[in-house]
Amino acid sequence: MNAKLKELLQRVETWPETDQAEVAELLEQIEIRHRDEYHASVEELAAIDEADRSGVADPKEVEAAFKAFRRA
Repeated sequence: MNAKLKELLQRVETWPETDQAEVAELLEQIEIRHRDEYHASVEELAAIDEADRSGVADPKEVEAAFKAFRRA
């Protein structure tokens, strides 16, 4: 582990639990990227739903997006 990261993680241990949870979530997203996985956020899924309802995306595009998220 690089020295800067090790130092930061030691300081993070003194942070409030909510901030530690935020850091953990960010690190998990980076780790998922390294495993070549992706999980759409609630906001992203809502945007796809809105695109479907508004007609911005055709049904095939919406279904393709959902299939990609389901595989993750």
